[in-house]
Amino acid sequence: MTEKCRIYKGLQIMAEEKKDQEKKIIVDEDWKKEAQHEKEVLAAQEEAEKEKPQQEGGRRGPLPKGDFAALVSMLTTQALFSLGLLQMKDQEPKEPDLDLAKYNIDMLETIEEKTKGNLTEAEQTVLTNTLGELRMGYVKVADNVSSESQQTEQ
Repeated sequence: MTEKCRIYKGLQIMAEEKKDQEKKIIVDEDWKKEAQHEKEVLAAQEEAEKEKPQQEGGRRGPLPKGDFAALVSMLTTQALFSLGLLQMKDQEPKEPDLDLAKYNIDMLETIEEKTKGNLTEAEQTVLTNTLGELRMGYVKVADNVSSESQQTEQ
């Protein structure tokens, strides 16, 4: 092989190596662009998820102060759900669970009994009024359930 051939062959090999390097860089840049695009899409999705609860008002608002009124309210809410007088938005009505409602009312009665003489006037009023309302609601729902069951038996 002559010297010119070797030089030509060497230049040809160097040109091919340069092409291979350029291809790798292009592929690498494409990968980087694709990764950056995916990162931007994920960031946009996360931002949309963060804004969604704010637009809907959030699933849960701030928690109330942990005091006697909150305890009474919690048990009252459970009793109202059990009676079927309170339900979640977009939830189908459920049959009243009188046993569970009675349990929650009994829990409030136990609190009334155990705290007798230790409550402020406002706390006592809240508890007394709440129990009265729940008892009346229980009786109404129980009457409706018994009249419905009598109608189905006939």
